[in-house]
Amino acid sequence: MTLSLDYATLSDVGRVRRNNEDSAYAGPHLLLLADGMGGAAAGEVASAAAVQVIRRLDTAEISGEDMIEALAGAVHRANERLSELVEEDPEREGMGSTVTALMFDGKRLGLAHLGDSRAYRLRDGQLYQLSHDHTFVQSLVDEGRISQEEAFTHPHRNLILRVLDGRPDSDPDLEMLDVQAGDRLMLCSDGLPDYVSDEVIAASMASGTPDSVVVDLITHALEAGSNDNVTVLVADVVETEPASGVQPQLVGAAAELAQGSTGRGEPTVAIRTSGGDGHGGGGHGGAVDPEELRYAPRPPKRFAWLRRIAVLLVVLGLIGGGGWFAYSWTQKQYYVGTDGDYVAIFKGIEADLPGLSLSKVYERQTLQVDKLPTYSREQVESNIQADDLAGARSIVAELQHTAAECAAKPTPTPKPSTPAPSTPVSKPPVSTPVSKPPASSAPPSTAPTGTASPSTPVDPDDCDGVR
Repeated sequence: MTLSLDYATLSDVGRVRRNNEDSAYAGPHLLLLADGMGGAAAGEVASAAAVQVIRRLDTAEISGEDMIEALAGAVHRANERLSELVEEDPEREGMGSTVTALMFDGKRLGLAHLGDSRAYRLRDGQLYQLSHDHTFVQSLVDEGRISQEEAFTHPHRNLILRVLDGRPDSDPDLEMLDVQAGDRLMLCSDGLPDYVSDEVIAASMASGTPDSVVVDLITHALEAGSNDNVTVLVADVVETEPASGVQPQLVGAAAELAQGSTGRGEPTVAIRTSGGDGHGGGGHGGAVDPEELRYAPRPPKRFAWLRRIAVLLVVLGLIGGGGWFAYSWTQKQYYVGTDGDYVAIFKGIEADLPGLSLSKVYERQTLQVDKLPTYSREQVESNIQADDLAGARSIVAELQHTAAECAAKPTPTPKPSTPAPSTPVSKPPVSTPVSKPPASSAPPSTAPTGTASPSTPVDPDDCDGVR
């Protein structure tokens, strides 16, 4: 069985304000309400923009669980639209809007909710709130710190925590709901439940047509002293053709802007607090705008370009400071390398950036690279890192010691050109007869002059490559 909606919606600017920041839309497949906020920051623009984007979901082509995905996407697109409007006019920074939407496919409802507007369902005489308020006092109720009755009269009951405002963290509550013939659905801005109890709301919704109910509920709000815009949307779930037909209904700021209004509206009327201004005159020192208070956690931001410049300067300062710190660190490093033909101590690190040298000669030594053996020379040419300047000087001292040892080692001389074996063979050896054992070989005095002494041998590999 396919059901349908018989709906009516009405918006009243109220007895205090001169501009309406509420917007509502009712169609065969979508019930939508948005309450703009921000006072002078164009709350009516925010609610109208949200409705104009999300109302595109009023179609029979989306059904079932797909409604949740469609609602989430539409709310995010509306959020992006608000961000674009702020970019176009920085004076709108700080504006925002609640969003409460019910999408209908003839069998079930998809709910999307963000803010403190409300969605209700009356079934079998019982009123049930479908949405959950994103307000400060509701968080106190959830934590058990105050009762629901205390929340109704709490001085900060209008302080909202989550709202559609163009920021990336504006994610709505999403839920699929059952529906049956005879259900009566109602969406409203906070101008109604903040002043009218659930018992009175339930009594008004219990009888009459959607048209009469919206008038009755708004009348109750105004008589209760509501100082806000009041918008109500009522829809009956029916099995027959809806008496309201299928023509969409658009009310509030969305309807006014669609007719060519500039969207800026007249200034909000300030409400004077009790007790007077303390001067006995007609001053305005006690004036306060509840819409401004609703946005207390996120006050309108002025001079956005100054903030962007400040952020840019901070970023550049961090980059510059980091670069200077890195450069200062390099100038505390030392290594031993070559400067032409000589050993030198370098300050910095062995790396160069375009237009910037990170090392320079700190001390040039008198030690020539050619005076070092091959291994030590290759080490110096590849650079020897040091922990600090004292460490670099210690490395140089070791290299100088190595060069001095190599310079002090004698160089082996060649043997004479007329060695002992060159004597005539026919002459019998006198000092070493054949019959004498090998142990009585010739005395050391017979060794050729100029040869290295066996007691101080020379290892040619220790100082290999010294020139």
